[in-house]
Amino acid sequence: MAARIKKGDSVVVIAGRDKGKTGEVVRVLPKENRAVVSGVNVVQRHQRQTPSQEGGIVTKEMPIHLSNLAMADPTDGKATRVGFRVEDDGSKVRFAKRSGDKIDG
Repeated sequence: MAARIKKGDSVVVIAGRDKGKTGEVVRVLPKENRAVVSGVNVVQRHQRQTPSQEGGIVTKEMPIHLSNLAMADPTDGKATRVGFRVEDDGSKVRFAKRSGDKIDG
């Protein structure tokens, strides 16, 4: 099945602690139905010191479930659903159901 949310997409968090925040998808974990979004679901972890890296408290983004994310509409940045359609040249593209604009290309 085609992916509704891909790496590099601009998304809006629609549920959870970070509801309303917007960010860019850094990585998608399809087997776990999760994605890592920049600036969203940020936690602090304690890092043990090793010879290669310094120890201390590290801030990093954790994966968030795809059901808590919605694509940001290209026109106004509000949350929208994603649809698929076949163009005249036979290519399958994603489009925003809110505005009808193409997301890919």
